[in-house]
Amino acid sequence: MNRQKNEQKQHQTVTKTIHIGKVPIGGGHPVVVQSMTNTDTRDVDATVAQIHKLEKAGCEIIRVAVPDKIAAQAISDIKKAISIPLIADIHFDHRLAILAMENGADAIRINPGNIGSDEKLAKVVATAKDKRAVIRIGVNAGSLEKDLRKKYGGPTPEALVESALRNIDKIAGMGHEELKISIKSSDVLDTISAYRMLSARCSFPLHLGVTEAGGLIPGTVKSSIAIGMLLMEGIGDTFRVSLTRDPVEEIQVAYEILRAVGLRNRGPEIISCPTCGRCEIDLFSIAEEVERRCREIERPLKLAVMGCVVNGPGEAREADIGLAGGKGVGILFRKGKTVKKVKEEYLLDAFWKEVEAFVNEERKEGNNR
Repeated sequence: MNRQKNEQKQHQTVTKTIHIGKVPIGGGHPVVVQSMTNTDTRDVDATVAQIHKLEKAGCEIIRVAVPDKIAAQAISDIKKAISIPLIADIHFDHRLAILAMENGADAIRINPGNIGSDEKLAKVVATAKDKRAVIRIGVNAGSLEKDLRKKYGGPTPEALVESALRNIDKIAGMGHEELKISIKSSDVLDTISAYRMLSARCSFPLHLGVTEAGGLIPGTVKSSIAIGMLLMEGIGDTFRVSLTRDPVEEIQVAYEILRAVGLRNRGPEIISCPTCGRCEIDLFSIAEEVERRCREIERPLKLAVMGCVVNGPGEAREADIGLAGGKGVGILFRKGKTVKKVKEEYLLDAFWKEVEAFVNEERKEGNNR
């Protein structure tokens, strides 16, 4: 893992550092994980409750939709109840962008192509400068400017990049350079190509993502390929995994991507086998419940949930805590040593007690250092 991290640092594209609230983005800082609420922003209690769940899962910046004046005003109360920076997502009405920042939004996401005239945009930029708010220029394949769509024959990577650079020049020319850029497409290869081109021509932090990626399986696959490849090339300072699911699952997938490419390590890494005809315990249920319970753990550790004696003991012994199944029983391992043999009906609880004890011991050791 250390070798992998060093390789990442060597190839990282260093961008300008900006701050959304107190969170630094770009400039070689750790890649930041974001998500977006799917509650009605006007329902402050529901929105705050969802943000708290996302915070617990590891979300570091949250975005909320602002469809009207009431939603923009609700940002003030939402901000008071959360501890992570908030981005207001604005389309079409420049007045909502201004009102959102006046109510405490740390940043706004706008698509300059649909925000209106340059005069309206200038008013938004003036407020951003006054409030020290970051502007995320969000270019989307679905809302590309008409002239660029005509020029390139559609939302090609070249068209997306030209749109981004055009709007960067426009806003920077108005005296505001606290910018973050995204150029999203639902097409994985177009997304990768566009970000590669933009990275070579832009020093502002880049927000990665595949828009409208789909449900859990297609969305995870598309996001993992596009975001993972770009991060491996040193491109990207922050990202969101867009899924048609509970946004908490977006955070879980995001950290698995970061772990897989060797950039960040949060929470348990779970190794589990796909099962085969040799498996004689209900490993699906056990693994699923272990995964659910692990959402509450922030500390990195390695857990193994294995179904039989072929690979199970070996993998389990390599983990901090592991189990390997047998016929209606399982063997628990801790740091390579056998702990006990447990009947299947007690296996999950026994395994989890070992996990909790291990985490508590690690925490105590950390506090005593």
